[in-house]
Amino acid sequence: MVEAFALLSILKLLMTEIKKNRQINLLEDPVAPTLKSMTIPMIYGMILLMTFNLVDTFFVGLLGTEPLAAISFTFPITFTVISLTIGLGIGTSAVIAKALGKGDKASAKNLATSSLYLTAIIVGILAVVGYLYIDETFLLLGANEALLPLIHQYMDIWFLGCICLIGPMIGNAVLRASGDTKTPSLIMGSAGLINAVLDPILIFGFGPVPAMGIQGAAIATSVSWIFGSGYVLYILAAKRGLIHTGLMTIKDFISSARGILHIGLPAAGANMLTPVAAAVLTAIVANYGASAVAAFGVGSRIESIACLVVLALSMTLPPFISQNLGAGNMKRVEEGYKTSIKFVLAWQVFIYLVLVLAAPFIAQVFSKEQAVADIIKLFIWILPLGYGFQGVIILTNSSFNALHKPMVALTLSIIRLFVCYVPLAYLGSLWFGLEGFFIGALLGNVVMAVISYTLFAKQCKKDSLPEEVVV
Repeated sequence: MVEAFALLSILKLLMTEIKKNRQINLLEDPVAPTLKSMTIPMIYGMILLMTFNLVDTFFVGLLGTEPLAAISFTFPITFTVISLTIGLGIGTSAVIAKALGKGDKASAKNLATSSLYLTAIIVGILAVVGYLYIDETFLLLGANEALLPLIHQYMDIWFLGCICLIGPMIGNAVLRASGDTKTPSLIMGSAGLINAVLDPILIFGFGPVPAMGIQGAAIATSVSWIFGSGYVLYILAAKRGLIHTGLMTIKDFISSARGILHIGLPAAGANMLTPVAAAVLTAIVANYGASAVAAFGVGSRIESIACLVVLALSMTLPPFISQNLGAGNMKRVEEGYKTSIKFVLAWQVFIYLVLVLAAPFIAQVFSKEQAVADIIKLFIWILPLGYGFQGVIILTNSSFNALHKPMVALTLSIIRLFVCYVPLAYLGSLWFGLEGFFIGALLGNVVMAVISYTLFAKQCKKDSLPEEVVV
């Protein structure tokens, strides 16, 4: 129950933040304070979302190695569905924010409603197909037949409940597009709290509730999603009037869905490239033995925490950019982007210094084996030095999506991962071993950050010119 109390404490902080802040005006309020007011609640939300994932893994791990292995095999499938909904959420946020920036609330309402329908249809189809072919899918992924009963216990429930992902993912994207990042964070936090409380009860049993094992984890997750969907749909329909409560015409739905998919599908594709690149990097590291793989795995988890602020900002900057794009205010777009870049570079230098000072302690906590601890320290001394540049890349990609240029963002993601990051890490490993691997990855981020920043600056300059001047 410690996790539940921790989540409750963060929720209280978030609710205090919500009460003391008024509705943000993305078109008129000062740029830096606006982005700060939007990002702080998202940081709380991201912490809660990370806790959401860790709680499941922690409690399932207590069941033993086989249940933990079974839930580990589910990750590629669940990540694919979640990445798709995140991508559609990015498209939703971009098109709605632009419509609101133009003052076209009717179109924004059509887009929000259509996005919910569209995502429900796509996720529903994937869920049915996935449910029917669970055995074939997981055998293809390398699971042995002995694990299939456990995988069924989890995935049968997960596929039935994943339709409720549309609320937390798409509903929250609609709210962020309107400038509200506090309510989405509260929704994520509440869902995380429900999951944290239900997990031990349903997994291990409590009073009249029988122990359900890994199936209990899936039920807890589904219940939290159902709550999140109900909560956000109530806010959107009853409180904000941001979605229709009745059916839309097919013509309006198709028109709106086209705009959402234009940005959403490339964004989803970019999201799904990251685990592919991670798999390639892990294969390279595997050449240096199990100790190197273990240390790299720890380093990857450190990275997700160290870049938390960047990830939160990447969710709050796009609505700001899209609304000001819709209003034709490219100067505020450029100011918002450059302000975010300066902050991220300075913040990640601070994070790097903290990590370097804490490196011996971190290495000791995560591994008692000296070989693994030494590689963890090597990772921390080199790679986090480039997290600020990685932040530039992430914010630039999200900003291009916000400018309704998703193919540019997708192209930059491909170049970053498969032209700069992975190849330079590989070459570094060939020439200088594991140390060269980390240095090569660092250089890949630096090179790509320069390319990304230069390209976005040119785009802002081009969009700021009168139409007759642009060639």
